[in-house]
Amino acid sequence: MGRGKIEIKRIENSSNRQVTYSKRRNGIMKKAKEITVLCDAKVSLIIFASSGKMHEYCSASTSLVDILDQYHKQSGKRLWDAKHENLNNEIDRVKKENDSMQIELRHMKGEDITSLQLKELMHIEKALEDGLITVRDQQMEIYRTMKRNDKILEDENKQLHFALQQQEMEKLAIETNVREMDTSYQQRLREYNSQMPFAFRVQPIQPNLQDRI
Repeated sequence: MGRGKIEIKRIENSSNRQVTYSKRRNGIMKKAKEITVLCDAKVSLIIFASSGKMHEYCSASTSLVDILDQYHKQSGKRLWDAKHENLNNEIDRVKKENDSMQIELRHMKGEDITSLQLKELMHIEKALEDGLITVRDQQMEIYRTMKRNDKILEDENKQLHFALQQQEMEKLAIETNVREMDTSYQQRLREYNSQMPFAFRVQPIQPNLQDRI
């Protein structure tokens, strides 16, 4: 007797449902691989379990992106919304601008210019001249800034040197005044002692001053 027909409906028992999913998934994956090899077909298969886990297969001769692009072209269905299309357009625009800038940069460096017309060469020459003027102006601005900084440093150095000289002169003046005051004191002391009797002479505070009297 053959197997009875299985009613296709949701399996209520979670364990049985998981076992059936695993078996059917492996089976459909196997069929996808077989049809790829036997028939040289391009197959892409994506399966999401109820848990959200993804399983996928794609023929080795293609990719999921290529298959989706081909499906988009042949079916005429919009797979991407306007936001994604605008993003793709913006990416294409940036790529084109980058390619154009790379070509212009090579021309500025004197590369790949044999195919250019006279007008294009003159445009490149003018751009180089304008750039050279800008570079020289910037160089002069940097030079003037350096000169101003050097002048400021020189003035600060002069002021510092003058302040040090002032301090040295003040220090020397103080030392000179101290010596003069000491000399004057010693002189007045000798004069005072010479006018008084010997018994009343003032004895110097410093011992070594007695030898000088």
